[in-house]
Amino acid sequence: MLIVTALGGNALLRRGEPMTSENQRRNVRIAAEALAPVASGHQLVVTHGNGPQVGLLALQGAAYTQVETYPLDVLGAETEGMIGYMIEQELGNLLPFSRPFATLLTMVEVDGGDPAFRDPTKFIGPVYGKDDADRLAAEKGWVFKQDGEKWRRVVPSPEPKRIFEIAPIRWLLEHDTVVIAAGGGGIPTMYDPAAERRLMGVECVIDKDFASGLLAQQLDADVFVMLTDADAVYVDWGKPTQRAIRRISPTALSAMPFAAGSMGPKVEAACRFAAATGKVAAIGALADLPRILTGEAGTTVSVQENGTVYAGA
Repeated sequence: MLIVTALGGNALLRRGEPMTSENQRRNVRIAAEALAPVASGHQLVVTHGNGPQVGLLALQGAAYTQVETYPLDVLGAETEGMIGYMIEQELGNLLPFSRPFATLLTMVEVDGGDPAFRDPTKFIGPVYGKDDADRLAAEKGWVFKQDGEKWRRVVPSPEPKRIFEIAPIRWLLEHDTVVIAAGGGGIPTMYDPAAERRLMGVECVIDKDFASGLLAQQLDADVFVMLTDADAVYVDWGKPTQRAIRRISPTALSAMPFAAGSMGPKVEAACRFAAATGKVAAIGALADLPRILTGEAGTTVSVQENGTVYAGA
């Protein structure tokens, strides 16, 4: 069975933790312990978030004022390599020495005409006061929006259109390789409209869950699992009436409201995959991965479901 797993940011850095290499290594080791039993019996592709890591590199780059801060596509490529290295090493410490691993720097095509470029919404980097935000907007041409009482830079988050490295990923899977790919939604890339067949990086961020779902579709994965710090998708989250969904159809789930900045993208990505492929998508906690795959934990999204089954029902 081919399983595509998308690790949430909490798999690499817990909320409130200092962004040290040691903390990230420890969290990757925990993730590897959950992934290793699955990799032992199945083909496995691992995707991951990279938001805090990109933010840290951007801050470090900004401290070196002799050159412009590196663009987001380059920072994304750097973090894909760093995080992939850690995942490879920690999984390799648990799986047989003969099992191969590969991290692919994954370019993902976006469309320059995507409406997202006219309305940037993806928060990145640190928070600023209003005066500093205005100064940076004037100096660098950045767009800022209010985030609570502070201001943060926002960039476009266009739809992923194509995974450029899909052929080598398939080849690696055919040779029993555990593949780490499309980290952080992949490296945003588009064709230069002024030059035929000339690729260029794009200053934007692709949603990790949407890119992971597209990758799972293009690989014809049997299961697409998004692993987060919530043990399932809940209706009425935070209210006395909250309930965890165990099984549901993509049609029923897509009709429910979820926060755009948290569970919303995961729900939409799950619905897209399940509806397009007829296969199973799931959302749940990293520690529950084996039980998510058997339908005993998390939320399973499938066209085979006629209604909604809640946990404990």
